[in-house]
Amino acid sequence: MAEVTAPAHQAPGRGNRWGDGPRLVVQTWVGTRALMGGVALWLVAVEGRSPAAMLANWDVAHFVAIATHGYAEPLDVAFFPGWPLLLRLVGGLGVPMLLAGVVVALAFSALAAAALYRMAGAAAAVAWLLAPTAIFTVVPYTESLFCAAAFWAWERALARRWGQAAAFAALAAGVRVSGVFLIGALAILALSQAGPAAARLRRVAWLGLPTLVVAAYAWYLWSLTGSWTSWYQAQADGWSRGFTWPWVSLRQTLEATVPGAYPDHPEWAWVFRAELVSMAVGLLVTLVTLVRRRWAEAAWVGVQVAAFATSYWFISVNRAVLLWFPLWFLLGRLAEGRGRSQPARLIAIAAVVVAAMAVQVVWSWLFFTGRWAG
Repeated sequence: MAEVTAPAHQAPGRGNRWGDGPRLVVQTWVGTRALMGGVALWLVAVEGRSPAAMLANWDVAHFVAIATHGYAEPLDVAFFPGWPLLLRLVGGLGVPMLLAGVVVALAFSALAAAALYRMAGAAAAVAWLLAPTAIFTVVPYTESLFCAAAFWAWERALARRWGQAAAFAALAAGVRVSGVFLIGALAILALSQAGPAAARLRRVAWLGLPTLVVAAYAWYLWSLTGSWTSWYQAQADGWSRGFTWPWVSLRQTLEATVPGAYPDHPEWAWVFRAELVSMAVGLLVTLVTLVRRRWAEAAWVGVQVAAFATSYWFISVNRAVLLWFPLWFLLGRLAEGRGRSQPARLIAIAAVVVAAMAVQVVWSWLFFTGRWAG
């Protein structure tokens, strides 16, 4: 195996072509969060929507229900307990649960951006903050917490601090099933880093900690339901995530992109089109990382793409893009614009930033108005 080391991008503080990197990342974090918050304020002022009505949509309702009543509903077992437990903990301090979710999500989105900055520089962190579906790092969803834990797990693993990496991975594994994929990718990273066989095995051994977290939840579900497959069954029953051949899944997704396929939900067609784009991006990132012999990064993205491709249709890929740190590494490097003239590079970056912020506004509007946002 080829040795895997830290990403070969501009390191923070060394030849950073983005000027004051930390300041730029902080400004982007503030600006994008303010932009999405502005959409919410506009809806309050113009349509009279309440904050609770805008925030408690889709999976948020499940998280709040689990935090309040535990796994009282059969479909709720599709959600790992880490995020509801955190909501319950912060809510126990007297903070309204939805507000607690927003505050915690904002904090962890900053920590996730900080990890990207440490691994790949300001451009990568800024690209992630400008992601089209960044609204899910503002509302009470798992994305901020998981990304912060997963990104820091990877950063610590690249720094050969495997005990710390395992601790962060354990946190991620308690938040969503993507933690299983993270454990596998970290195992590949551990084996591909240089060193004697004994050292490689010690690195892999550390991953027993996050594996225990997953095993503990599986055991809990078995004790609750009497089935070892209750998580998968809940996903299939509630969200049509049962196994489907990839070509069938693609066909069914394409059918959903036809205008008028869902007349009561006209936005579904173009959200499904975005799912197709996200899948294409995932495939491209997987291929690029394979060509560059970055096996662990390729596994991290590729396994998720394969999982989405074998669902009933391509769904929630738009949100999963937030988790794909190799994508943000690549976009950050592209934004650095080696070999390009400075004016052309700045114009291109400005155009992309404006377009990204416009898409963030649309996606925020989708979520806050209760429409399907992926």
